[in-house]
Amino acid sequence: MSQTRETILQALRALSLPDGGDVVSRDMVRAVQVQGDRVSFILEAPTPEAAQAMGPVRDAAQALVERLDGVASATVALTAHGPAKVPPQAAPAQEPPSLKVGGHMKQQEGPMRPKGVQRIIGIGSGKGGVGKSTVSTNLAVALARLGRRVGLLDADIYGPSVPRMMGVNKRPASPDGKTIIPLHGHGVTLMSIGFMLPEEKAVVWRGPMLMGALQQMLTQVEWGELDVLLVDLPPGTGDVAMTLCQRSEVTGAIVVSTPQDVALLDARKALNMFETLKTPILGLIENMASYHCPKCGHEAHIFGEGGVRAEAERLDLPFLGALPIDLETRIAGDAGTPVAAGDGPMAEAYASLAKRFIDGGMA
Repeated sequence: MSQTRETILQALRALSLPDGGDVVSRDMVRAVQVQGDRVSFILEAPTPEAAQAMGPVRDAAQALVERLDGVASATVALTAHGPAKVPPQAAPAQEPPSLKVGGHMKQQEGPMRPKGVQRIIGIGSGKGGVGKSTVSTNLAVALARLGRRVGLLDADIYGPSVPRMMGVNKRPASPDGKTIIPLHGHGVTLMSIGFMLPEEKAVVWRGPMLMGALQQMLTQVEWGELDVLLVDLPPGTGDVAMTLCQRSEVTGAIVVSTPQDVALLDARKALNMFETLKTPILGLIENMASYHCPKCGHEAHIFGEGGVRAEAERLDLPFLGALPIDLETRIAGDAGTPVAAGDGPMAEAYASLAKRFIDGGMA
């Protein structure tokens, strides 16, 4: 007997929760997918604190589904709606040195290359909304899971999203007001302007201040020994991307785009910028390449099909992979646990992408 989304949900109604109701009636089941004899879905708890206590429920749900006829394996991801609350911390006995980020870039001799970092890879896009930050965070986590020492610099100064996606919202420490101690999450060393400012506060800076902030985050952060530092660039072809390519000895750049014609028009401009700045283009990634309906399994190409692959072939550039639109990816990113940190089809897709980076000598 082959299972469907409806039969899976019906079976899960038998899974009672300790505080009453079941996982279906309490609207905790998300993104049910049935692919042959493999089933995957998400259990979304109302809060991160509730999710921490739901490990036995997740295990019970997996075992229940795997007992159904025609099911060989079940993958159940446990996530939560919204980031975890930050516990109150006692005030330090002594006020730490003031650390200011942002200011006119001070001229320094030599390149802005962090000590101990073997490779720097810029991840850019011609326009916003193509999932560049989602790809950056998940690729970083996937590389770390394969044993690489990985750093992730969120250089999207106006729209930093790495703190939310990586589930880290502390302010970095500074022992002397100059050196910045980076944060860590999911095996990745992290730095973002979003760690320095409230989430709702806008960054109202002109170009010189943006470049000054980039210089600080590259040269004043104690990155340690890294195999690769991924830099999540702002969309477009502005000051930050230009400064990174001109001043930091970038190993190469990756361009992320959807297959949509309008997105490809802007992606070509990003490619042209990297070529103009003599930055090696390591390849293209197609995001939102397809959508698999969780109800019927139909595959739809909402933004077109194969546009990025065709562009890579036309320009004789490496095509690094295609990633689908996926609800699990969105929920995991909003909850601060990238989908690549778990199990399931999307985690496997990012693991394959990371392995391609390693095999190609990029990480």
